Amino acid sequence: MESDPIRGGHRRRKRRVRVVGGCAMAVLLVVVVVVVVVTAVVLSNRTDTFKATFIQECERRTPENTSTDCVEVWSAFEQAYVGRDPCQVPPEAYDHLLSVAPPQPACNRMLFWSGTKEVAHQVSEGCYQTMEDSMLGSVLDGMTWCGKEGSNETFTSGCPGWTECVNNPVRSFWSRASAEFAAVACGDAVVLLNGSRDTPFSPTSIFGSIEVKKFTSDRMKSLTAVLVTKDNVLANCEDESLKNLQKELKPGIKYICKEVPESELLTCKKDHDQTCVPCW
Repeated sequence: MESDPIRGGHRRRKRRVRVVGGCAMAVLLVVVVVVVVVTAVVLSNRTDTFKATFIQECERRTPENTSTDCVEVWSAFEQAYVGRDPCQVPPEAYDHLLSVAPPQPACNRMLFWSGTKEVAHQVSEGCYQTMEDSMLGSVLDGMTWCGKEGSNETFTSGCPGWTECVNNPVRSFWSRASAEFAAVACGDAVVLLNGSRDTPFSPTSIFGSIEVKKFTSDRMKSLTAVLVTKDNVLANCEDESLKNLQKELKPGIKYICKEVPESELLTCKKDHDQTCVPCW
């Protein structure tokens, strides 16, 4: 019997549909595989770049006569956040890191700041040491990092912001490292406060909530609070918040307050850059 031309054509069309469908699935599978591989490579490269920068800066900032192993420091650092929910990394997650690379005391040269980061770094350069001048502080200042559950990668984007959640990797690091930095403060220390703010000494700042509470009278002799003022002066040394700062200090730590215009501070720094004469 001759085959039905209509039915035969229908079968051929079905075969073509199956072939085309199979090809489409194969192409889709290849695309998915390529995307997965490329994503993995990009993430791996991103981690490798961050790691390389970390280790390079660590080695550059580490004195030659110390035994700091920057590869070990990196390992301790990533253990704090890799594979964890980026909003569930508490300050104590960095305990091991701070034991491997603790901040070194610089007696009579330790400078703290609150609301005055830029001017503090200009004044401290070559003469004083801020938290950001410590090895870990200098390596991580301005950096963003986090991990994600189920991943062994370091991410430098898509991480929670400073105020998005309290226990994010960046905020927790600075809280923990600042506590350690303040705990080793010795001799005569200085803090630069913002005189253009209603409350120069804020109890919720890192200085007010963490650092000042770590000062000890057996190591620290005095704290000079320098109120950095501009034309729009809002506070002076009689400000109530500064009286609260004085009360926060442990008995035995002498409190001194000075008001210095920012322009004077920077001019003095420029004129006495080589001698490190205090500009307050």
